[in-house]
Amino acid sequence: MTAARRKIFRVSLVGLWLLAAACAEAGPRLYVSNEFVDTVTVIDLQTEERVATIDVGDRPRGIKASPDRRHVYVALGEDDAIGVIEVASNKALENIPAGEDPEVFDISPDGRFLYVSNEEVNTASLIDIAERKVVKSVRVGVEPEGVAVSPDGKWVYVSSETSHTISVIDAASFKVVATVLVGDRPRAIAFSPDGTRAYVTAEVGGNVSILDAKAHKVLETISVLRGEEKEKPMGVAVTPDGSKLYVSTGRGNTVAVIDAKTHNVLRYIPVGKRAWGIAITPDGKRVFTANGVSANVSVIDTETDKVVSTLPAGKGAWGVAIVW
Repeated sequence: MTAARRKIFRVSLVGLWLLAAACAEAGPRLYVSNEFVDTVTVIDLQTEERVATIDVGDRPRGIKASPDRRHVYVALGEDDAIGVIEVASNKALENIPAGEDPEVFDISPDGRFLYVSNEEVNTASLIDIAERKVVKSVRVGVEPEGVAVSPDGKWVYVSSETSHTISVIDAASFKVVATVLVGDRPRAIAFSPDGTRAYVTAEVGGNVSILDAKAHKVLETISVLRGEEKEKPMGVAVTPDGSKLYVSTGRGNTVAVIDAKTHNVLRYIPVGKRAWGIAITPDGKRVFTANGVSANVSVIDTETDKVVSTLPAGKGAWGVAIVW
């Protein structure tokens, strides 16, 4: 290696060390996409204070952190792009073309690919992050929304609101290999930690479908409706041990807690208005819901299943992503 190359190598290593130190010093953070004001709110989870508000593109909705914790990606529906936020600086870096009207996406376990739902054109897109472009697309159901990748990275599930289906995509070939009928107007999808089950919320159906994620078929449907039927299941998160599901109920303004073994609804936790996106910390101790009308985030303690804090966000708070 030449002296010049050694110098570049040392500078690169220093840059990586500084980046890692910055992330470690910052501690765990929550990123909240605010659909109506085109921003992402950043909250320090140790102090529970807002530390940044990042201007992003038009209509931010789906939001996810990269596996290496260096970036947060956000779907920008009106810009036909995925925005890239640098965690170390809390700055928007660039937009990656994502096909028409991206709404929700997921990231491959190795962090190389984004799988995106394109709502207006009934397709799902595969983005190569290194190449910064869509490399494949495939037809799915009508009005695709939710996207989830199985823990082993083999399957991509895409929910479609109008056809009430899950399209099962083989991640290797990026082709649809099965179509599964679920509840009316399916929204979000979450896999169990062991990858054997997938849980799909249905807004109009008022239920959660449990799928065998190996055979790609519905095993059972759990109703989350109560007397007045205000619950509109939206987001779903599974505890790290796979024992419980937390389901945000939209205009129901609650989170339904479901026992993953018995499939019984254990309780309803009152949260903010129009509870939508939901996420759980890797240690399983806290659940966060984005409350669009309240413009805030409810924090649930999973030991007591009670709201222990309310954090500030922006108008139309839609999705939440945790950098841990």
